[in-house]
Amino acid sequence: MMFRRNALLPVAVLALAAACSDVSTPPTTTQGPTVQAQAPRQEGLATRIPGFGGYFLDHGIPTVYLTDVTKRGDVEAALGGFARVRGLGASDIRVIQGQYSYKDLDTWHRAVTLDAFEIPGVVYTDLDEASNRVVIGALPGSSVGRLHSLAAKLGVPAGAVEIREAEEMIPMATLRDLVRPVVAGLQINFGNFVCSIGFNATLGGQASFVTASHCTDHQGGVEGTQYFQPLASTAGSFIGTEVADPTYFRNANGCPKGKKCRFSDASRAAYASGVTNTLGGIAQTSAPNNGSLTITGTFNVTGDGPAVVGDVANKVGRTTGWTQGSVTATCVNTGVSGSNIVQLCQDFVSAGVGGGDSGSDVFRQAGGNSVTLLGVLWGGNSAGTKFVYSPIANVRQELGNLVTH
Repeated sequence: MMFRRNALLPVAVLALAAACSDVSTPPTTTQGPTVQAQAPRQEGLATRIPGFGGYFLDHGIPTVYLTDVTKRGDVEAALGGFARVRGLGASDIRVIQGQYSYKDLDTWHRAVTLDAFEIPGVVYTDLDEASNRVVIGALPGSSVGRLHSLAAKLGVPAGAVEIREAEEMIPMATLRDLVRPVVAGLQINFGNFVCSIGFNATLGGQASFVTASHCTDHQGGVEGTQYFQPLASTAGSFIGTEVADPTYFRNANGCPKGKKCRFSDASRAAYASGVTNTLGGIAQTSAPNNGSLTITGTFNVTGDGPAVVGDVANKVGRTTGWTQGSVTATCVNTGVSGSNIVQLCQDFVSAGVGGGDSGSDVFRQAGGNSVTLLGVLWGGNSAGTKFVYSPIANVRQELGNLVTH
C-alpha cells in the first residue's frame, strides 16, 4: 500500500477542529430545496431564536440549548421542518438549559482560534454545539494552563472553555481494480501515491472528479497532476488531469496566526476524452464496517447538504471500503499534522479510515441506495477510528458550483 507523504493514511491529519461555528461562514449549498429542512445552519438559528445556544442530534432526537427555555415555541417554529423530515413532530424536539448563547460562543471561538494554534500541541478549536462550550483539543501533555490563560486574556469566561485531549489527524492517501464507468470510492494513482475518488461532478459542462488537494503533486495550486485508475501500470488507466486546486491563504478569513488556510482539502480533475463515468455514482460494498472491498452495487447521489452532530455518516474509500459512524463535531478548525496548515470549518466522524482513503466521498443514506453527499474525506487519526472531511459547501466555495447528480 502506498501512502501520501509520511501519512499512514492519506487522509489529512486534524490538528485542531472547531466543531460548530464558522470562523468565516461558508455559503450554504445551492443544490436541492431540502438542505435547509434537513439541517438549518446554527448561525441562522441564532438570529431567529432568542438565547439560542446550539443544536445537535441526541440518539436521533433534535436537542437545543436555550438560555431562556421559555422560548420553546420559537424552537418548534424554526426546527419543526427539520424534525418532520426525520419522522418526528415539533413536540419531540428536546430543549435543555444552556449557559451561553451561540452568538457569544461564536465571538469567543473566533478570538481563541486566531491565537491558540501558536501554543504547541493544539490540534483543533471548536464551537461545540453539543456541549454549549468553546472546545480546544490538544495533544496529551500540552499546557492546559497556557490555554486557559489565553482564553481568560481574550475575555472568555472560564466556564465557557473546555480543554480536551486530542489526537492529531493524518492525511490518508486504496476498491482497487480498473472499473468503468468510473464511480466515486475507487482507487486513483498519481505519481508514487494512491488516493480515492470523492465524487464525479460537472462544471461548465466539463466532466470531472473531485479528490483531496493533498492528492496532487503539490497541495494548493494547479500543476496538472495526472491521474490513473487504478494504477499507471495498468493498460488504459489514464483518466484525467488536475484543473482546479486553490492556493492556501494567510492572515484572512479567520486563519490563525502563522498558519496558512483553506476551507477544503479538495481539488478537481477533468476527465480525459473517452473516459466514461457515472455522475452521482458511488461504489457500494456488501455492508458497512466489514472490511470488504468487493463492489456489490452503486449508491446514487440524489442531493447534498450539511451534517449535524449525531448524524450517521458514511464513506467509501480504496483502503477501508465502506465505513459508517456518527458525526461528532462540525465546523472544526483543524490543524494538519506535520504542516503549518489549518483547514477551517471541517467535520469529524467516528468511523474507520486508512491510508489511501484520502479524497473519499462522505455521505448520509437517504433511503435505499439514495444518498446525500456531505463532502470529501482528507484525514484521520493514527488509530484509524476517526476521520475528518471538508463539507460540500466548503468544496463548492473553493471549486465552484459543481453539479453532483
